[in-house]
Amino acid sequence: MLTVWAILIDGFIYASWLFLVAAGLTVIYGVMRILNMAHGSLYALGAYAAASALGWYYAQGGDQLWIAFAIIAVSAILIGAISGLIIERGLLRLMYGRDEILMLIITFAVLLILEDVMKLVWGTTPYFAWQPYAAMGRFNIDVLTVSQYDLLVMALSVVIGLGLWFWLERTNMGKILRSIIHDREVSEAMGVNVRRMFTITFMIGATLGAIAGGVTAPIISVVPGIGVEVIVLAFAVVVTGGLGSITGAAVGAVIVGLARATSIHTMPELELFIIYAVMATVLVFRPHGLFGLAAARKI
Repeated sequence: MLTVWAILIDGFIYASWLFLVAAGLTVIYGVMRILNMAHGSLYALGAYAAASALGWYYAQGGDQLWIAFAIIAVSAILIGAISGLIIERGLLRLMYGRDEILMLIITFAVLLILEDVMKLVWGTTPYFAWQPYAAMGRFNIDVLTVSQYDLLVMALSVVIGLGLWFWLERTNMGKILRSIIHDREVSEAMGVNVRRMFTITFMIGATLGAIAGGVTAPIISVVPGIGVEVIVLAFAVVVTGGLGSITGAAVGAVIVGLARATSIHTMPELELFIIYAVMATVLVFRPHGLFGLAAARKI
């Protein structure tokens, strides 16, 4: 029974982190039909920005936890929004209407460029911002100990998921975005500024990726290459749930998270294999993912 509790706790904690990482990726694809390979680098930018800002704050003698959280939020939001605006306005806008494979290659090139930019700016030395994680402490569930910071990440993933659902389903902008998803040409004919909506969407998706990195910074050592590792996991989640579906990203994250936790506690040597085995199994029976819909062919 103790193993079951450990699997559930670890699985849902990991799933909440996976959803934070994948949410921005699936928002961008859902609206813009761009499989953004650069999302991993946006995650890494958020992690580096948060770790640098937290390092400066604690070096100055700061010890207020709420200020540390504010620093994480502000630094991640700023670098995510600014980077998203530059990438969309400076590059992607010139490529709209091109083949999706070409857009994939372009965003992969952006990922490689940003990886080198981060090495130039932050170097190759690991950055540590452990203080907020340690300050929140841990509590016991029977003989298991759980970090309160991890529970905060879970709560944040729920808030972001509900916020995205409300934005897309209950706001005027969300209705406009859904009309663009359904038929871009008709939306333009009805007077919708599609390019402006694309800019907003990409900035939001980029910001979500940077927030995921900023929140993760106190848990890990921030080193070159973390963005490349993350983008592979994010793809596994969104493909399992269905590209472009927020609900699918949430369900996919839970499935992958629980599968990984089960593997770690029972067959640790299969940790990486099980993630992709779950994705492959889902795609055998649901080629468009659990919540993905086949696109209608236009004649």
